[in-house]
Amino acid sequence: MHLLLEYELAADYLERRAALREQHLALARAAHERGELLLAGALPDPHDRALLVWTADRAVVERFAAADPYVVHGLVTGWSVRPWDVVVGGGPA
Repeated sequence: MHLLLEYELAADYLERRAALREQHLALARAAHERGELLLAGALPDPHDRALLVWTADRAVVERFAAADPYVVHGLVTGWSVRPWDVVVGGGPA
């Protein structure tokens, strides 16, 4: 079982992210190094959403979102966590 953290991005996300990008990436890289976060990235054309794929439990994902500078400073206008049953790839089925 994986979890998907989906971010809804502000209309001016691209213009505002530079000031917070290193803090956001440091948080994400630390989660990745701990083996909690597998993949993360924004969806382009338009840049209105981002997806983060997790192996950690829901509480870890929610703490990440609550601490993420993009969330704290309004670049993320909404977020949700959903379970994802992976049937191909990502380890043993």
